[in-house]
Amino acid sequence: MTEPKTYNVLFLCTGNSARSIMAEALLNAKSRGRFRGYSAGSYPKGAVHALALELIQSNRIPVTDLRSKSWDEFARTGAPRMDFVITVCDNAAGEVCPVWPGQPMTAHWGLPDPAAVEGSDEQKRRAFSDTFRHLANRINIFTSLPMNKLDKLSLQKKLDDIGKTANEAPQE
Repeated sequence: MTEPKTYNVLFLCTGNSARSIMAEALLNAKSRGRFRGYSAGSYPKGAVHALALELIQSNRIPVTDLRSKSWDEFARTGAPRMDFVITVCDNAAGEVCPVWPGQPMTAHWGLPDPAAVEGSDEQKRRAFSDTFRHLANRINIFTSLPMNKLDKLSLQKKLDDIGKTANEAPQE
C-alpha cells in the first residue's frame, strides 16, 4: 500500500503579512499531513502583521516558521513543487504570477485586507478575526475534498466554488 500523497499549497497575496500567512498556518494546522501550506507575496512587507500572529497563536497554532517572503522563493530551482496556488487578495489575482513548475491548479479566494482596516483596535481585531474565520471555512471545505476521486476539471470547479463561498462560520 502506498503512502497517501501530501499536496503542496501556496497561498499568495501582495504583502504576505496577514491573509496568506493565516491561510498557511490554518492549512498546516488542520490538514493532518494531507497538505503542506506555504505563503508568499509579490511585494512582501518583510514582517508578519502583529494582529495576524496574535490571532494564530490564540487559536493554538504554531507561528515559529511563519515569515513574510517573496513568491520568487517558490519559483526557483529546488523549491517545493506546488500542486495548488491560491490567491487570497484582489491585488495578487490581477498580477502576472511567475510560471510555476508542474502547472499547479490555481484558484482565487479573495478576501478584504484586514491590515488595511482603520479605526479602533477592536475594529482591527474584528477584521482579522473575520478574515481568519472565512479562511478557516474555505480551508475546511478544501481539505474535505476527495482529491483522489476528482478529475482535474471537477477539482478546478470545486476550487473556484470555494472562492465564492459565502463568508460564513467555519464548518467543523
